[in-house]
Amino acid sequence: MYEAVHARPDGESTVARHALTAADYGFDGLVVRNHGDSDHDADLTAVGERYDIDVVDAVEVRASDPAQASGYVGNYRPERTLVCVHGGDEATNRFAVERPAVDVLTHPMDGGDFNHVLAKAAAENGVRVEFALGRVLREQGGTRVRAVGDLRKLRELVEQYDVPYVVSADPRSHLQLRAPRELRAVGSAVGFTPAAIDRGLAEWGRLAARNRERGADAFVEPGVREGTYEETFGRDSEDGRGE
Repeated sequence: MYEAVHARPDGESTVARHALTAADYGFDGLVVRNHGDSDHDADLTAVGERYDIDVVDAVEVRASDPAQASGYVGNYRPERTLVCVHGGDEATNRFAVERPAVDVLTHPMDGGDFNHVLAKAAAENGVRVEFALGRVLREQGGTRVRAVGDLRKLRELVEQYDVPYVVSADPRSHLQLRAPRELRAVGSAVGFTPAAIDRGLAEWGRLAARNRERGADAFVEPGVREGTYEETFGRDSEDGRGE
């Protein structure tokens, strides 16, 4: 199982501190998904070796409009193992689920909406949608109730249209990391079984392994790869589906 974090300067804790805590909590891997304008400078390989955990180089694209997002995805796709898009508003959500080069649409319900049209597109293009449990874990009162309601709606769409998904607490500090057993408990409030939460946590690692293999197969020489981004990191409609 993997967790996906924002590390300093995009978050409050260093990559190494996140990795130490994740390893202590029993995670097999850590996805470092800083936003492109707040990138880290850590040696991920060295951190992974130090704490005996797989550390995945990712990015969470944040853009003002779909055209800008498209440029960022194209730039990061050959450089990062995982390319995520910071979702929430309808236009960005639609852009992400229609692009096979995007691995994950993050927190699609935060400030926006996700409907059956977008669910179908995500399923067709193999774009994972994220169940970001951070608001359920860290908010209180009406905000937490709304967050639970949003995630329940998203779960219903994921199940109905067989949409691939990932799960995360979306931590920005090592203090916000939660062990898998705690995430299973939170998932039950949204209607997930423990096994479904485990699949969502494991999907980050499966995606990383898939992309590493595809990247290695397409490698010709430094800076040169066979095929297009769509062909190499394109549609993946057969596995990684939601429950």
